[in-house]
Formats: sequence, structure tokens, C-alpha cells
Amino acid sequence: RTTPRSAEKRRHYSRLMNVPYQPTRPCQSRRLPVRGLEYHLHVWGDPMASDSPVLLMLHGFMDLGASFQFMVDAMREGRGIVAPDWRGFGRTAPAPAVDAYWFADYLGDLDALGDALSPDRPFDLLGHSMGGNVAMTYAGVRPSRVRRLINLEGFGLPDAPASEAPSRLALWLDQLKQPLSMKAHASREALAARLQHGNPRLGADQAAWLAGQWAEPDDLGRWHLRADASHRRVNPVLYRAEEALATWKAIQAPVLWVEGALSTPEAHWAGRYSRAEFHRRLSVVPDVRREILAEAAHMVHHDQPGTLARLVDGFL
Repeated sequence: RTTPRSAEKRRHYSRLMNVPYQPTRPCQSRRLPVRGLEYHLHVWGDPMASDSPVLLMLHGFMDLGASFQFMVDAMREGRGIVAPDWRGFGRTAPAPAVDAYWFADYLGDLDALGDALSPDRPFDLLGHSMGGNVAMTYAGVRPSRVRRLINLEGFGLPDAPASEAPSRLALWLDQLKQPLSMKAHASREALAARLQHGNPRLGADQAAWLAGQWAEPDDLGRWHLRADASHRRVNPVLYRAEEALATWKAIQAPVLWVEGALSTPEAHWAGRYSRAEFHRRLSVVPDVRREILAEAAHMVHHDQPGTLARLVDGFL
């Protein structure tokens, strides 16, 4: 049986020897039919046998379910955990002939996943970034289905005025005529180096392991992200904050909001949206607890997996 001390020794060894991270709770890879797609699931424990509610973990944009491995390794055992790869990400293929992605499809997929994995009782829901936005909307639309909700850095988007509709739709139509592709990386090591450049808090062993999950090699040895290039097209549907708030007000589950102290939403949105504006929006949620993690930015589950795991375990 793996103990916290033995797990830390394995991680320390991986860092010293410059080898990929060694998970202490390896996941099972499973498939599940969801709305005409074969969804790929990362599964820890037995979701159907545990006395605790199943915990669904929803990854963010250009990410995949395996990204939660570091956090799961630090969590208490005994709970069934499932992290799907969203449609067109990871090992879940896109719908046939898809050329654009719609936010409502994520809600439809989540609803079907919940029915399959926890048909008779509410489940717990955790989402990061885009996954956090999906989780918040779903919990307001299906309030009786969610027991506890954890939102990791799912800030939402700047409010889009109606006047932007013509130019947004025109841009989308123009992009539909352009072929898209994902950037290839020369090697797994090159991708790992890019991951560390983007997040200097990521250990070399973590980056090496993530690179092998996020991408796969082609016949020439170049590594490509496991993501459909169509995700790069602009969304033609405007984000209306008023509609989001109407949904958030209907959330009945207690909500744990977690953000990184080093996160920079203002810079990401070039001043069009701020942390303060998000917290004003969050105040409409009936029952919310707010936490800030030091030495963590947007990828809180990579930067502080142990601290985050303790927060989540206690909240659940």
C-alpha cells in the first residue's frame, strides 16, 4: 500500500533522475457511449461501489482529464473519481465532420455522464477553468443533481455587448473557410520544456509526464497535442453575463471557489475583465466559500496539488 512518505520518495526520485512523474494512484482508462461519441474516462477507484458520491472532474480548454493526476495522488482514497476528456480533447474523438464547438454540448455531455455514472443520487462536481464554467452552469440548470461543487479558476468571460454580434459572426464565417492545424513539437522533451516555460512552477518530472499525456508522436517522431484544431475557431455565440448570473443564482449546492494568488485574469483579458468583477458576479451564488492558494497561478492543480487536495477533501 502506498503511504504519503513512500509517495514523496518516489516523486523525489523522479525529480533527481529526470524521469517522468510516477503516479501513486494510477487511473483506469475506460470508454462510455455519450451522445453518439465514445467518451474516454480517467477513473480512480470504483465509482459505482463507493459509499461516497462519485466525484466528476472537468478539465479546462486545451487540457485533458489526466491533468488532475497530481491532485488525485494527494487526495484521500475511498472515493470514486472520474475525469472525462471533453469531446475533441485527449482520447475522446470529435463528432464526425465537426467544424465548430458549442458550449451547450458540454452541458449535454455532462448530463449524460452524470446519468450513467450516478443515476440514483446526486454527484460531486469539480471543474477547472472552462470546466469550472461548465460546472457552474450545470449546477444552476440541474440543481438537484449536484451535491457539492468546486470551481477552480473558472472565472467566466467578459460580458459581450450585442453590438459585437455582427463582427463576431463574420469572423466565425471567415474562419470556417480556413484550414486549421495544431503546432507540432520536435520531441516529447521539447513539449515538456514548453510546458515548463509556460508554468515555471511545474517540476521537470511533472512536465515530462504531462507531455506524454497531452500529446502523441506521428510517424516522423513529431509530437502533436491530442486536441481537435477546430477548437481554435472563435465561438460565434456571445457571452452574456446577465444570463450566466441568472443561472448561478439557481445553484443549490455549496460551492468552493479556489483561485491562485498569482493568477492574472486582468492581463489575460487585456483589461476587459477583472478579478474584482468576477467576485461581484460570484456574490449571487447562495452558498460559496472562497480560497486563495499562495504560490499558484491559473493551473492550481499543478502548482499546489497537495494543498488543493486537502481543501477539496475537507469540503467534500
